[in-house]
Amino acid sequence: MDFQLLLISFTAVFISELGDKSQLAVIALGGSSSSPKAVFFGTASALLLATLIGVLLGESTALLLPDKIVKGVAAIGFGLLAVRLLWPESETPSED
Repeated sequence: MDFQLLLISFTAVFISELGDKSQLAVIALGGSSSSPKAVFFGTASALLLATLIGVLLGESTALLLPDKIVKGVAAIGFGLLAVRLLWPESETPSED
């Protein structure tokens, strides 16, 4: 096993998941639940399943497309998301 890749993957996911919507939902569920263990195991298994799907899709994409194209498409996608986040939303007139 490549432990450096394991550490990089863990660090990237751990940092990106801190303070996001899912963590806030877990805090709310854990605080209002009578079984915090169920909340922990439910959310941990959901994150594992989402990660498994991502790894399988990434692996199959890497088998079909060259590395350069996959990285280019990812870069363009992230760039479009960044532009969309910075673009002001147009206000729709309210109908009273």
